[in-house]
Amino acid sequence: MSKKPSKADQKRKARRLFILERQAIPTVAFTIGVSESTLRRWKKEAATNGDNWDVARSANALAGEGLEAVVATVVEDFVTMFQMTIEQIKASGEIEPPEKVKLMASLSDAFNKMVSSAGRVAPKLSELGIAQDVLQRLAKFIQKHHPSHAQIFLEVLEPFGDYLAEAYG
Repeated sequence: MSKKPSKADQKRKARRLFILERQAIPTVAFTIGVSESTLRRWKKEAATNGDNWDVARSANALAGEGLEAVVATVVEDFVTMFQMTIEQIKASGEIEPPEKVKLMASLSDAFNKMVSSAGRVAPKLSELGIAQDVLQRLAKFIQKHHPSHAQIFLEVLEPFGDYLAEAYG
């Protein structure tokens, strides 16, 4: 019969999963078999005792993946939230059209500022984004105007993608 892990063991595992493996709170809670509220309480208690899991997670990400990976994650999270918020605004029957326009304009402004800031903080990320955009546009162009060359383009595109990833880090 297997022994149930101690509370201290569960806390250590939760901390490791959250910080080193960057798992979300619900995933960590499910994995170790505790409620999300319990996990959040442990996280808060740790912070009170000088062990801020969020700071440790950010520091680990910076050390392990570098600033550009952290910026990419932040931008990705922002874009996901941006898309969800836009959908909620569009679907809301309680917000009047002029207010919807104001909210969407405000969100668009925030989005532009986020992308601009990300490009300044991590210029390689911005360069890679532009390179990927150009490749996508080229693929669409070839599909539309030279469909007989599409298969050859795809054969070249995959190894070239690896080449770009090396060039832009």
